Amino acid sequence: MGAKKYKYPEVYDPYGPMSPLSEKVVDIADRIAALPPEEIKQIAPALLLRLNQSPPQAISGQGFSFGPQGGGGAAGAAKAEEKKAEKTVFDVKLEKFDAAAKIKIIKEIRTFTDLGLKEAKELVEKAPVVLKQSLTKEEAEAIIEKIKHGQALAGVGNGSAVSL
Repeated sequence: MGAKKYKYPEVYDPYGPMSPLSEKVVDIADRIAALPPEEIKQIAPALLLRLNQSPPQAISGQGFSFGPQGGGGAAGAAKAEEKKAEKTVFDVKLEKFDAAAKIKIIKEIRTFTDLGLKEAKELVEKAPVVLKQSLTKEEAEAIIEKIKHGQALAGVGNGSAVSL
């Protein structure tokens, strides 16, 4: 006994076969197609009103991030300020230092890191470099004060030095 072969349709229609259109529907479709675009836009609201249907509700994007959106400059600036105000994790960055105070700075860096003398020296010589990451604001300010006493410029943030 042989296997029965399935005959695939030439075009897949997910809604199944359609019955032939009536003359009235074809006539209405032709009349709609002949309308100018401004009047075509008015058809859907008019039909909803005539058939006592409520307009479709917009889908909420709440909870999804669509990235930065174009639009109002003032609103975007206000959101950017809110994001800056919400920042709770800080990085301390050594920007530059006085060459005469290099040893003093190395000693200060060793007090708040677990680095040995050689590693701390190499880190200082790589300036500008991030010294410590993921700190609270208070911890970051304390470290910056220590480094400033060693005659160096240190900052908080990602890539930009802002002296506190």
